[in-house]
Amino acid sequence: MTHRNRDSVHPSTSPASTPASTPVSTPGRRSEILRNVVEIANARRDGVLPLDVPGATEVFGDAHGLVTALQLRWHNRLAGRLEQELTEEPSDLEGAVLRGWAAAATELAGVRAVLDEATARPDSTETEHALTVAAHKEWALLATLAGRRAVTTDGTLQVGRELEDRARALAAARDLSAPVAEQDTGATARPGSLIGRLRAHLAA
Repeated sequence: MTHRNRDSVHPSTSPASTPASTPVSTPGRRSEILRNVVEIANARRDGVLPLDVPGATEVFGDAHGLVTALQLRWHNRLAGRLEQELTEEPSDLEGAVLRGWAAAATELAGVRAVLDEATARPDSTETEHALTVAAHKEWALLATLAGRRAVTTDGTLQVGRELEDRARALAAARDLSAPVAEQDTGATARPGSLIGRLRAHLAA
């Protein structure tokens, strides 16, 4: 008769197989927590990362994880608004880009404030690098969609940064007195659309 060691545990069920520091979540729970984080950020508009939202650290792990999730949410909203404006005003590329950025910034004012604060004072070199890469891709996208892509990469980035500055001024001129709740408005770029193809090309 063989005796099984009472202390032995199958590797797949061992508590040690899932480190305590590893975020554990389902796609549904992740979306729910991120939606709550966005709503709190948009309500506060103080640039402070809402790590105090219940479940935020459990799902996203740390500040870096949450910031990058917010960056992706911002980028998706921006792409959707840019596509909408370009569809409505295809003859005014630059104006459409400025209005699209301003519209996204108005809807996600709190998220934009968090990202701006994280860019100015990143909590880690990892976050700094991620936000720098994201900003460069965004500037290249803005310049390209506005029909002002330069000969050099640096030139394109400079144009994109200038467009963002002008779009920020446009957003600041709008009435932001009332918080805008985060909603799924459908303003995201379709994978096969012009914006979707450009984003895929720039990410390559």
